[in-house]
Amino acid sequence: MNDPDSSSLASTRKVKTYQEARLQNIENLRKLVVDAAAALLQEEGPEAVTVRKVAQKMDCSTKIIYSLFVNKEGLAQQLYLEGCKILANELEGAPKSADPVQQFLNLGEAFWQFGQRYSSYYKLMFGGAFADFKPDEESMQGTVTAMRQLLTVIHNAQEQGRIPGPYDTDSVVRIFWASLHGVIHLYLGGHLGDIHSAQTVYRQTLSLVVNSLMPNRS
Repeated sequence: MNDPDSSSLASTRKVKTYQEARLQNIENLRKLVVDAAAALLQEEGPEAVTVRKVAQKMDCSTKIIYSLFVNKEGLAQQLYLEGCKILANELEGAPKSADPVQQFLNLGEAFWQFGQRYSSYYKLMFGGAFADFKPDEESMQGTVTAMRQLLTVIHNAQEQGRIPGPYDTDSVVRIFWASLHGVIHLYLGGHLGDIHSAQTVYRQTLSLVVNSLMPNRS
């Protein structure tokens, strides 16, 4: 006699086709390779991320890596997108404030922390660590998604009339982002002394930029 519950379970179970199972296995393998490359990136820096070293870490042939990503640039793109996710999480975790000035400062501080805690990702994404890699449209969209917290605070500040003309949203993003990148790049290049000196310059720059964009705090 058949168990009705067993019959019902069998009738509702979704059976994967061979092609679906194969694609899932490929995606799982791609994720494992990206994880291995990310570990190399964090442990040894961008220069350590080569197809050969990733294959060694995975204990597989380089042919498998190439079959999954075509070349090193394909692997770099996946690491770039992984960095976008990390950056998004860092910005989303920043303290929240109803005051757009304070929220700008909070996001700026979170961006500094990302540059320090994930310096290898930072160099890959913004420092040209992979000379032959240029972010494509998908990668750039990942950057926009990562920066949505910044876009939100800018939009809110504009609606409140806190950011005077002639600044539009794109201009504010470029001014804010470029200024902060400049300080981080100089520090990573060894031009601003130790981390405490660099952080002081960073916070001063952040304050100057925010106050120039929103001169009226009340």
